Amino acid sequence: MMSITGKIALVTGAAQGIGRGIALRLARDGADLALVDINAAKLAAVALEIQALGRKATTYVADVSQREAVFAAVEHAASTLGGFDIMVNNAGIAQVRALSEVRQEEVEHIFKINVQGVLWGIQAAAKKFKSLDHTGSNKGKIINASSIAGHDGFALLGIYSATKFAVRGLTQAAARELAADGITVNAYCPGVVGTEMWTEIDAAMAAISGAALGASYDKFVKGIALGRAETPEDVAAMVSFLAGPDSDYMTGQAPLIDGGMVYR
Repeated sequence: MMSITGKIALVTGAAQGIGRGIALRLARDGADLALVDINAAKLAAVALEIQALGRKATTYVADVSQREAVFAAVEHAASTLGGFDIMVNNAGIAQVRALSEVRQEEVEHIFKINVQGVLWGIQAAAKKFKSLDHTGSNKGKIINASSIAGHDGFALLGIYSATKFAVRGLTQAAARELAADGITVNAYCPGVVGTEMWTEIDAAMAAISGAALGASYDKFVKGIALGRAETPEDVAAMVSFLAGPDSDYMTGQAPLIDGGMVYR
């Protein structure tokens, strides 16, 4: 028996990359999944992958920057799958720009998704957890996407770094506020993951610096102690731990899972 067999988890940003990896890992561990993203076609493909593993999957198209949409997604998950146990606030975007060049609308856009999206997810999940009659000491798990850029500020990723520092702050505050309700709140902090987001980051850095495509990505990867880029599966393994009972006595934390880049 897997540790989260029969649990119901919602993953935002589940259509691709890290979110897809997390959803598939939780399904392999026995959970049923609610998949949330803005890309309906890719969501449907991930749902088929999960169903092929023998688990239930439902999809819900939502923009996490919209509070009502996040609450509706959680309601959909609980009503469709018959409960609610795990919230993974994974959706996020990157932004590559020198701080001197950042404009107001760019800051507002990334904060709406990376910070407000996590906040709405915390609110919606906590409300639903409190309304359910969960047995055991843990009444629900909230798991948020931070980053190595939530521990160190990176050049050309200053505003992105600020959003991920903010996620750590929200995680700590929510952990303190929700502990009495038996709800744990933790974050995960990946490093350089070989996904479409990093392809976009590399291209943007190349445009700014004049470096060749792939050069920035390769430079970051060479700084990883374990000698290879991270995979979505590496991140998903950490999220699986945070979603399962072995982390029941852990809250307010933001562990690094980066192959050895940032040390705390």
